[in-house]
Amino acid sequence: QQSMAGIISKYIAYIRNIRRYSPRTVDIYSDVLNNYLLLIHKDHNIDDGTLIDSLNRSEIRQYEVMLMEKGLSGRTVGLHLSALSSFCRYLMKEGHLKSNPVRLVVKPKVEKRLPVYFRKQSMDEYFERTSYLLDEKAYEVFKAGWETESGKQAYNARLARMIVSLLYNLGIRRTELLGLTVGSIDFGRNIVKVIGKGDKMREIPLIASLCKEISLYLDAVETMCGGKRSLKEPLLVTGRGQRLYPVYVDKAVKSELGGVKGITGKKSPHVLRHSLATGLLNEEADLNSIKELLGHSSLAATQVYTHSSISRLKDIYKSAHPRAKNGGKNGD
Repeated sequence: QQSMAGIISKYIAYIRNIRRYSPRTVDIYSDVLNNYLLLIHKDHNIDDGTLIDSLNRSEIRQYEVMLMEKGLSGRTVGLHLSALSSFCRYLMKEGHLKSNPVRLVVKPKVEKRLPVYFRKQSMDEYFERTSYLLDEKAYEVFKAGWETESGKQAYNARLARMIVSLLYNLGIRRTELLGLTVGSIDFGRNIVKVIGKGDKMREIPLIASLCKEISLYLDAVETMCGGKRSLKEPLLVTGRGQRLYPVYVDKAVKSELGGVKGITGKKSPHVLRHSLATGLLNEEADLNSIKELLGHSSLAATQVYTHSSISRLKDIYKSAHPRAKNGGKNGD
């Protein structure tokens, strides 16, 4: 029989190379399987047969209990069970299991979390406050002194706004933002081509103001880099002309939104994505259109935003409904 590492390695290679799971998901699933070995078998070096035999309702339920006794949340325990379920489906596909034992285990209840989002008024305030960066005269000043210290600061300010503007106006993920190239922008059709999960490409419309902002930003980069860039080069680059990285994007979003009225709590690229989705839903865009825009694989992933809309509806109901205002007394 193969060593335990062999069957896990095959599974990890499968989800990485064939299923094209994200690197983060691959790492999480690998960690879950290793954790299962440590808690259930107290050993990494068991053979495949011993591992497969342990994948039954009793052992998996025991694993679930052990996780809960460690104080892990229901959501985290559910994630562990989902990873094990994926592994069991793989073993079924390979003929090692006849059925998926994880399906016989009841997952712990998880309280639904509403997506955090920024209100439109707050985002409007941010874009209005930074609108001076789009002034064409200001761009001419920047182009004349881009090599100076003030010129570098001016470029960084434009880049930071460009990051927020793309994330919010397109509703894209951080990884999708980092994957944008010069060729991703089609000014002729006013669309941007985004490569999402599983290398699936989708097209997102560009509003006129965003088209102008991208055009001005590209002009600034070309000035800084000394000429036209190829279509394969990254759309967004640092002041040194290098491709952006995740931490840079996170810091830019946090810094840009830090002083905006009404924006509190977590400030991240994903909250900007939630903000667009919630805003579109509040403006009565249909769920299928939002699903396509966000690149969700199923409508269920998009439906979470309806909870935010329901919360908003309840607030309106309480403040405007004739019976709600007086508590519904006397049948009025």
